[in-house]
Order: sequence, then C-alpha cells, then structure tokens
Amino acid sequence: MTEQKCGVVAVIGAPNAGKSTLVNQLVGQKVAIISAKAQTTRSRMLGIALHEGEKPNTQMILVDTPGIFAPKRRLDRAMVSAAWEGAESADALVLLVDPIKQRRHELEPLIETIAKRPERKILVLNKVDKAKKEPLLALAEELTSKVDFGEVFFVSALTGDGIEELKGTLAAMMPEGPWHYPEDQVSDASERLLACEITREQLYLQLHDELPYDAAVRPESYTQRPDGSVEVRQQIVIGRDSQKPIVLGKGGQRIKAIGEAARTELAQVLGQKVHLFLHVKVDENWSDNREVFEEIGLDWVK
Repeated sequence: MTEQKCGVVAVIGAPNAGKSTLVNQLVGQKVAIISAKAQTTRSRMLGIALHEGEKPNTQMILVDTPGIFAPKRRLDRAMVSAAWEGAESADALVLLVDPIKQRRHELEPLIETIAKRPERKILVLNKVDKAKKEPLLALAEELTSKVDFGEVFFVSALTGDGIEELKGTLAAMMPEGPWHYPEDQVSDASERLLACEITREQLYLQLHDELPYDAAVRPESYTQRPDGSVEVRQQIVIGRDSQKPIVLGKGGQRIKAIGEAARTELAQVLGQKVHLFLHVKVDENWSDNREVFEEIGLDWVK
C-alpha cells in the first residue's frame, strides 16, 4: 500500500501575479475567484489538490494568499497579514512572479523578506505564453541570485503550460502523513462564503473600473429548500451613494446581469438549482466593521 502524503503549499506574490489562476490549475477546477483588478483575493483561501500517480497518494493544501503590497488601510493590513499567515510553516513556498508587469516596488521587499524565511522555496515565472524568452531568463537569473530557490519553473497559469511538472515537484516535497480532507473536497471555503466570492467576482468582471475596490458581498441567508434547490440572499455593500446607480444600472439591468451570471456559476459549482437574491446597501464605514471582516474571512487588524 502506498503511504499517504499531505502538506501545505503557500502561493505568494505581488497583486495580480496570477496566484488564484495558478491554484485553480493545480486543483483542476475553480476554487478561487479571478479578475483583472489587483487585490481581488482578500482572505486566505485553501485549495486542495491531489497528485495523480498510479493512484492519488499526495494531498496538497494550497494556500491562495492575497497579494503582498504596502498596506495603507485596515482592509489592506488585514489582507497582507492573511498572506504572511498563509506562508507560516508551509512545506513549500511558491513565489509567483509576473515577468511582464513585475511590480518591482512590491516584488523587491517581498524578495528581501522570503530570502530570510526557512521554508523550501520555488520560483515560478508566470505568463510564458506572453513573455519574451531572453528577459524571462534574465529575470530568473537575477531572482535566484537573491534567494535560495530549490527550483525554477516557467509556466502559464492561464493555459496550463508547465503546471503538471510544477505539481509533480511540489508533491515530491510533501511529507508523509494522513490526508486532512476527503478525496472529493477541493476547497475549505464554506458554500456560503463561496457564493459571496462568486458574486464579488461578477461585480469586478462586469463593472471593471466603474466600481472602486471597496465593495463587499455579505451573506444574509443560505437556505436549502425542500425541492432540492438552495435560496441565497446577499448584500452588496458599497462605500458611497454615488456608486449605487453604477451597481444597479439603468432600470436595475446591471444588478440583474450580475445576479444571473453569479447564479449560473454557483449552480454549476454546487450541482443544484440556485435562487439568488441581491440588494445593495451603502455603508461608508464598512471597512471599519469587525463583523464584515469576519464574514469575508479576514482577521481584525488594528
């Protein structure tokens, strides 16, 4: 009988490096939301991946951390705190770098910090489908001169190129031990939190730059109906009255489109019919509300 292995992989990097996309690829299905907006991931989300050998014997708990950047507000401080907590005691630490944008002002302090950390480290350069080869190799050489990376991988989190090789290397680094989660579980997120994240993703996808980053989706109720469907009620919290018409759209068309897209995706994820009800609330001080932080999976950081 093959011994089971189980370990933790922390995925860190600057905002928008592609961490959530990478975690989704390693898991083999969507567990983290994605958008072009930086700092989309707020809380520390766990994706659970199995490495398929002759039989899957390695379970990897992938910590999709928020992007690490210079925090200004309480929300920012909580997100950065969640990112570093996700890296604590990991069996492997993956630094994911976007070689095109690089975000040097955030990457350099990150490199300095992880150089001193004890975890085994792997450098992953993303977007090889778009980056030019020579600058890519030069960047890899520069970063490996600053940090003791065990290995360097060139991948495309979007297309999946290089992902299987990375997954195999990570699996080999995991210690022997019993699995922490059932074989068919892919995330630690509750269905209630996952539903809120899917709605928040649609907010970003459909409103782009029209809606500032400070918006939250709060769960109000999550009720299983006798007919096998689920009724989900959520509150979209925004910071200013002027943002309300943006979210609602003309004649309520925008919030209807957001709700329809979120409902369709949630139904696919849950495998059951979903009735989704959204309403918008203006709260200028929501980012100073401890209850909201707890609901979206963040610790209260002073």
